[in-house]
Amino acid sequence: MLQRPLLTTLLALSLATLAGCATPSVITLTDGREIQTQDLPQFDEESGFYQFEQIDGRRAKVNKDQVESIREL
Repeated sequence: MLQRPLLTTLLALSLATLAGCATPSVITLTDGREIQTQDLPQFDEESGFYQFEQIDGRRAKVNKDQVESIREL
């Protein structure tokens, strides 16, 4: 009987830790538009694009030449 509450507690702590790892960010483009992301964008050196997941869950890319700044929220 002790295993179920212990397992539930460990699972809840694991999920809380994963949720805390997200770093919402805002990408400001050179034309003034802003894109909100769920996490810090990853830069792909081969393609020259930043890859990220938008707030609505869609994956997107933007060329590094179009990025003015990236800041955490």
